[in-house]
Amino acid sequence: MKDLMALSAIARAEADGRLKSGDTVVEYTGGSTGASLALVCEAKGYAFNVVSSTAFSREKLDQMVAYGAQLTLLKHDTINKQLFLDMIERARELSRQPNTYWTNQLENRDMAVGYEPIGREAWEQTSGRVDAFVQMVGTSHSLRGTATALKSHNPNCRIVAVEPAESAVLSGGQPGAHGIEGVGIGFLPPLWDPTVVDRIVPISTDDAKAMARRLARDEGLFAGTSTGANVAAAIHIARELGPNSTVLTLAIDSGLKYLSTDLYRSLSP
Repeated sequence: MKDLMALSAIARAEADGRLKSGDTVVEYTGGSTGASLALVCEAKGYAFNVVSSTAFSREKLDQMVAYGAQLTLLKHDTINKQLFLDMIERARELSRQPNTYWTNQLENRDMAVGYEPIGREAWEQTSGRVDAFVQMVGTSHSLRGTATALKSHNPNCRIVAVEPAESAVLSGGQPGAHGIEGVGIGFLPPLWDPTVVDRIVPISTDDAKAMARRLARDEGLFAGTSTGANVAAAIHIARELGPNSTVLTLAIDSGLKYLSTDLYRSLSP
């Protein structure tokens, strides 16, 4: 789902001169944003230097390298606030090199614009019926961009943010370690706008993993932990709104990116 976002970030930087031919693109990422940026950079001829961590799945790291990214890997055992701060600082250091453009996803408004087509497509595919949109928050761009498009059609559409229960900072809680990759950065994202959101739902790592496994077994939808959290929260909201409501959420990543993690590895004999 992040390909359009990556294309928006790169194309808009090209258009206004922030990114020039021959430049190197830099970003920190848990892997999904990095894979999409690596794809777009490879297609457009830019070198891509990505900062990530051993806390994220091996498959995500391998995918970025397969697209030609140069990987700077930091060592962490858990997903927590310090992990994201360390990645940001390393990306900042790399961005000081000549002929380098840092997409800086937490503060880049171009990325939210890239998600607006998802909202428009969902509105068309549901024949103009979306009562609520439920989405996990990392940078908050996907929630904000999709919500902008949906609200343009239905101002009363409920927007529900999801966060790890172990690090429920959007709800006013304390940061903590969790196991939902790519989200729950442990502090308020710089472009987080609480006025866009009607509700915040915390979902635990265990519940997110259980739902991801259920989706694979019962529905044939093979996805990752953040998708599991999205669906768990969407079901919660759907029960509140009732059977005549239409609740939208997003399947973010393929489960193939999590085969080396305990999400699916523990299911093997």
